[in-house]
Amino acid sequence: MRETLELSWHLVVRNWQVYKKDFLANISPTVTDPIFAMLAFGLGLGPYMAQVEGHPYRQYLAPGIVVTASMFTAYFETSYGFFVKMTFENIFKAMLTTPISAREVVVGELVWVTLKGAAMAGGISLVLACFGLFNSLPWLLAMPFIGGAVSLACGGMGLICCCFVNNIDQFQLSYAYLILPLYFFSGIFFPVTQTPGWLQAIVNLSPVYHGARLAQMAFWNEFHWGEAALHIAALLLCSAILVPIANRLVRKKLIK
Repeated sequence: MRETLELSWHLVVRNWQVYKKDFLANISPTVTDPIFAMLAFGLGLGPYMAQVEGHPYRQYLAPGIVVTASMFTAYFETSYGFFVKMTFENIFKAMLTTPISAREVVVGELVWVTLKGAAMAGGISLVLACFGLFNSLPWLLAMPFIGGAVSLACGGMGLICCCFVNNIDQFQLSYAYLILPLYFFSGIFFPVTQTPGWLQAIVNLSPVYHGARLAQMAFWNEFHWGEAALHIAALLLCSAILVPIANRLVRKKLIK
């Protein structure tokens, strides 16, 4: 296990070295997307909407926007990004000629997106806190952990999707029928309690929903420990299911 972690860490370092070469270009979409979403929905629609669950709409929106930043970060990194490195750049083929195995490739990529998603969640939360959208600043410390947990689960989804596409255009299917529904129906823009029961049951399968609820509790300083424990357990269960599946599929893909 120690050797696996050490070899996997080389992938994390390699990804960071590549990422920081064009740091401003790489980080800009992840930072500007939630900011513009907050401006468009929070400031644009907010004045026309009543309070949602006792909060101004911009404050209701903020925690979910942070979580979706982690979701998009993890998904695009492990779907499009992984596919490009695997198919066009042949990076993993070169790595497999070293002591690094397919297992370390999977672990390294998931560690990378988890850390990246955690950093994004923490950074964006800090920016939103400067605009008075965080009710209790000590809970800011929880946001990187929430973002990282969401990123791990969504990273597993991205890797699974990567194993079922034959060309890069086919990622449009997973984006249209998986990621967009997670974005719009995970309690980010409106409470899921207002939706039909069958939809609520489906939403409870979403790691983004559980991450959004935890983020809302942190942002609003309304932690209910019993509910929080359920959402944490659900997030961990999502990763416990998705990551082994992703590991098995990617290993088959890399060594075929």
